[in-house]
Amino acid sequence: MQTTPIIILLFIGYIIFSIDKKKEDFPVPPILVLLGIALSFIPYFSSIEVTKDLIYHILLPALLFISAYRFPPSALKRNGGIIGFFATIGIILTILLLGGAIYAAASPFVSLSFIGCLVIASMLTPTDPVSVVSILEQSTGNKLMADIVEGESLINDGTSIVIFTVLSGMYLQNTQFSIGKLLGEFFIISLGGIILGLAVGWLFSKAIHITHHKEYQVMLSIILAYGVFNAAELAGVSGVLATVFAGIMLSFEFERSIKEDHFRESLDGFWGVIEISILSLLFLLIGIVAAHHLSFNNLGLAFVIFLASLVVRIVIITGTTQLFPAWRNKITWKESILLSWSGLKGSMSVFLILSLQAKESQHTDLIISLTFTAVLLSLFVQSIGIHPLSKKLR
Repeated sequence: MQTTPIIILLFIGYIIFSIDKKKEDFPVPPILVLLGIALSFIPYFSSIEVTKDLIYHILLPALLFISAYRFPPSALKRNGGIIGFFATIGIILTILLLGGAIYAAASPFVSLSFIGCLVIASMLTPTDPVSVVSILEQSTGNKLMADIVEGESLINDGTSIVIFTVLSGMYLQNTQFSIGKLLGEFFIISLGGIILGLAVGWLFSKAIHITHHKEYQVMLSIILAYGVFNAAELAGVSGVLATVFAGIMLSFEFERSIKEDHFRESLDGFWGVIEISILSLLFLLIGIVAAHHLSFNNLGLAFVIFLASLVVRIVIITGTTQLFPAWRNKITWKESILLSWSGLKGSMSVFLILSLQAKESQHTDLIISLTFTAVLLSLFVQSIGIHPLSKKLR
């Protein structure tokens, strides 16, 4: 990508973030995506190539690291059970139920295999908290809700990639669905990424304590964010989970240090600018690339798939939180519905779509079109609805 379009897109992002001060009624990401779609009709921007490598290897590691090292260790200690369940067992149940629902809904209209429906479901399971976390805190005054949404998203980004990789491989190779293979690869790749991330994160946290210059601490954090990601990918384990748990380990070490404020100040100044810049580019690019994949021929089916993803998430989250007494005491059924609504789709789903597209199979066009449309519906409807729904249920 050339430098000039990047500067223009960053300037557009600066304008939108500057205008939207309250971030309450209408979140920034949907506005940026709409502008991206509009820009796609201008030849200068329509020629921009958005690849899975751009999102996965350049933009994503930084966003994951920022969210992870900022995530409060106390929140993870309090809500680790709920977050872990939603991002592992919950995500597997969601894919199986949603895949079945898509298969039943699509059968009368289009030809989709069951494994193809599971692939769609796996691309719709990652959640993106960027649009809703601040709104949840402002409108409900409940930090617990925001912590669970953000914590779940951090981990399920990694677990969803593992499941998608296994399912898309089965689909493209036209092999029979195997729950044993799915679970086996899921746990091996996920656990490997977690262990590597914790180990490297601990080592780098010690190095940051030794380094007293702020500039060098920032350099180390860049090396950690991208280094552990690429090392994990080369090792054949989850780079996303490695980066997330490296950031979480760094956060734990910060909490134990009497110099925590000094460390965080040096990192926040740099990564705060990087975060806003990446988000501006990411959602504008999503809008630009979305224009090439949207199809109105199956708009009704895409809307049904979006509704099904929402209903399945409500069933699983409400069912599990109300089933266990310890969780029921923390989360009411109204808050369960709000948690379900907060699981909107975003950047990770787009990466998975682009990953499937890169495989260049003639059998994926319909799946890509349906999924992209469902992702945009989720981004717009759930982002816009989170504020009034939280007020209504409060």
